[in-house]
Amino acid sequence: MKILFSLLLVLSFAFASDATIEVIKKVESLPSIAVEDASESYDDTFKLQFFKSLIADLNVISLFNVDRFHRMVDYDDGTVLVENKDKNYVLRYKMYEDDNHALNVDMKIIQNDASVYSKSYKINRKNIYMFVSHAMAYDINEYMGEPSVEWMKRKVIFSRIVAPKKSEIVIADYSLSYQHTIVKGGFNVFPKWATKSQKSFYYTSLDGLKPTLKYVDIKTAKVKSMMSSDGMMVCSDVSADGRTLLLTMAKNGQPDIYTYNLDTKKYRRETKYGGIDVNAQFMGKDKIIFISGRLGYPNVFSKSLVTDEIEQMVYYGRSNSACSSNGEYVVYKARETSNAFESNTFNLHLISIKTDFIRRLTATGVNEFPRFSGDGDAILFIKNYKNQSSIGIIRLNHNKNYLFPLKYGKVQSMDW
Repeated sequence: MKILFSLLLVLSFAFASDATIEVIKKVESLPSIAVEDASESYDDTFKLQFFKSLIADLNVISLFNVDRFHRMVDYDDGTVLVENKDKNYVLRYKMYEDDNHALNVDMKIIQNDASVYSKSYKINRKNIYMFVSHAMAYDINEYMGEPSVEWMKRKVIFSRIVAPKKSEIVIADYSLSYQHTIVKGGFNVFPKWATKSQKSFYYTSLDGLKPTLKYVDIKTAKVKSMMSSDGMMVCSDVSADGRTLLLTMAKNGQPDIYTYNLDTKKYRRETKYGGIDVNAQFMGKDKIIFISGRLGYPNVFSKSLVTDEIEQMVYYGRSNSACSSNGEYVVYKARETSNAFESNTFNLHLISIKTDFIRRLTATGVNEFPRFSGDGDAILFIKNYKNQSSIGIIRLNHNKNYLFPLKYGKVQSMDW
């Protein structure tokens, strides 16, 4: 029995770091947390908005069994509310407006009626309150000693289709609570952050005679036309240093993958297949993954930027039309059904280049455009189901999915 137990223990440790293995954390095993609102200055509607945002963020960090009741209290009370006596943790916060009309938030974590952590926040405009909520959840995650959720504080940029051949480019937080339309008018698609600092971005304009790649400086609001190409012009990825673009262009009638160096202003054609090669993503410094029809159906391939070696990456699914990578992991979109008279299901799957395991990440609807967070902790994706377009978050190590629906329009593509 001891030998069997030891073997099981070794196997559990061997697979613990493999994100393709589903490890379900039972809700009952999570510590409980309640939230107490001690806010001043603001009306009940705004208090409830902030509370709901914070509850959502606490659920997304996936560390607690979160109590959803909204209860008011005095910030300096020496004990927690009677209803929260049996909770492992209580998060108490106070919002108040200062003389400059800035939103201030004081918060503390209470355990066994003692404050064990506290921090204060301040923003100039209350309409961006959700970024305070995200920062609070981020800091609580750090306090609990968990791997970073830095992606919570990053902005998402997406193209929203609002009418035939009309779209908007929107900058938002990951939960879509904050949305700022930065490009209006015309048909503008495939936005891509230009740098990790998220101070500029690229997008494709389809309004002219040729698809044109444009660059936008957010601070100055200046728009610059970069390059055009017949048939297709999409920036699908940007290198870690921001100096090399991965482009899909159809210079020879069929879409191919090109690298473009911003310093030398020179292109290099990376694929030369006589069919379709699109949607390339960097896979480290010297390798890319992309979608190709070279098997007679769309599938995921990799290519060395040094030796030009091409390798098939995925062996499951016969219509794999989008992908993203982080380290040894690749997430891709695969068609699960094929029905000419009904909507088909497209699910996301996760594979490791070091094992044969495949993990299905979604179950219903059309799930597409997956994007890893920089640390590989989460995957952002687009879900379309029953005429509703949403942005979803998959927490890989917690085996949880969260959806944030769009109020109107349909998400065409996005980046974070």
